[in-house]
Amino acid sequence: MSRPATSPLGRRARRLLGRALVVVLALAGLSAGLLAFAWTTSAVDTADEVHFTRPLPIPPLADSTVDDDGRRVFDLRLQSGRTDFSRGGRDAATWGINGDYLGPTLRAQRGEQVAVRVTNDLGETTTLHWHGMHLPAVMDGGPHQTVAPGETWEPTWRINQPAATLWYHPHMHGETALHVYRGLAGLFLLDDPDNTSSLPNEYGVDDLPVIVQDKTFTDDGQLDDEAPMFSPTGFLGDTVVVNGTVGPYVEVTTERVRLRLLNGSNARIYNFGLVGPDGDERGMHLVGTDGGLLPEPAAVDRVMLSPGERAEVVVSMTPGETVTLRSFPADLGADFWNERFSGGDDTLDVLELRAADNLAPSAELPARLAPAPDLRAEDASVTRSFRLGGTTINGRDMDMERIDEVVRIGDTEVWEARNAGGTPHNFHVHGVQFQVIDVDGAAPPPQLSGWKDTVYVAPDSTVRLVMRFDAYPDPDSPFMIHCHLLRHEDQGMMGQFLVVERGDDVQPSDPLANHGGHP
Repeated sequence: MSRPATSPLGRRARRLLGRALVVVLALAGLSAGLLAFAWTTSAVDTADEVHFTRPLPIPPLADSTVDDDGRRVFDLRLQSGRTDFSRGGRDAATWGINGDYLGPTLRAQRGEQVAVRVTNDLGETTTLHWHGMHLPAVMDGGPHQTVAPGETWEPTWRINQPAATLWYHPHMHGETALHVYRGLAGLFLLDDPDNTSSLPNEYGVDDLPVIVQDKTFTDDGQLDDEAPMFSPTGFLGDTVVVNGTVGPYVEVTTERVRLRLLNGSNARIYNFGLVGPDGDERGMHLVGTDGGLLPEPAAVDRVMLSPGERAEVVVSMTPGETVTLRSFPADLGADFWNERFSGGDDTLDVLELRAADNLAPSAELPARLAPAPDLRAEDASVTRSFRLGGTTINGRDMDMERIDEVVRIGDTEVWEARNAGGTPHNFHVHGVQFQVIDVDGAAPPPQLSGWKDTVYVAPDSTVRLVMRFDAYPDPDSPFMIHCHLLRHEDQGMMGQFLVVERGDDVQPSDPLANHGGHP
């Protein structure tokens, strides 16, 4: 029986179909190969691989003067420079404050009136925000208080909050991640004369600033700010720098040393712990968080910090030993894909502590440190919900002209921050410190038991906060709320709220009448 004839057109169609199938299979194989390569190369592990060869630099305490009005005045100059990051003698172009990279540590006491003269010698506009500070919105340094090239901005306010480790950094809308990454950041330490605990307190000796950031470098030693492939959170670097230095060590001369840890990274979430000389994990005592000291020291093995969060820990040392501060893999609460590509599987050695053969004695840790947060959820007059998803809060991207929330002075409120997606986020509120009520209904762990201004919100998780708005009403100048993973913030995951007097007729979604620029 003969076969039916096949037309040339049919044969051509089959050939084209076959070729297309080959191309599809090849592309599928290539895609699978790329995914497998990205997966296997995405996790970073520098445990026992970092050569700690450089002394930890201590940011200098900023000079200040007291003017005729009794104000403590600081002068900060934003400038470009070059920094040695141990890239074979090739310095990187960076930004700094009163120097090439990072800035000095500002220090003031509760009750003091401070003024900061911020001069912008950069080639582009930026801002300087006082993260964690309780102050008027017009002095906050958010995206409305811009400082143009060649301009000087002079905010002034009275310090009225407990002793704490705060920090300052740019907050330029759409450019915050880049400006922080280039190097604009520093610590702002607050002292409280009414709370002089016996914690280690000699700055740079047994009380150490530890600003932790991650970087990636180009082949010619420059900062690379490109986010890794598939990263849902933004930039994640493969090299840790502490106080602007790669591979730092510190000579410890006392039995106890206090580390003021700041996660100054753009997106990386650290899970800090200690490793002893034999590779054994060591405990430490957590004594403070964002807004100040805890009620009492808490013995912990790990402290997880998302971008913008701070923690104060006390480490006990024995003569002659070496201890490594390490960031362990963090449980971000995400699915396997987002966990991996958000850095949750990474292990990073951060800082080496080298104890001298003879250590000066340190006081025992006090049993009590500071009064416990005194807010109660049942006293709240308002509950607000904030849904974090995509690049939005409550489904809306940031609009500099829109008022998202209006708060009445004197009110205690409960704010519920919910992460409605699979990507890690955190939640930062300007102008106020809050207390964590619970995380998915469970009581907060020790590192969330004190005053906070920034908190991690895991995927499909809800964190409830209580806060009181007891000062600085201003119907024209807004405070910000946002995710402090800086690419998310820049992409629009930010909103703004006003604190107003009870008689002010201001409503959410009203256009902002005055951007609250320079006073």
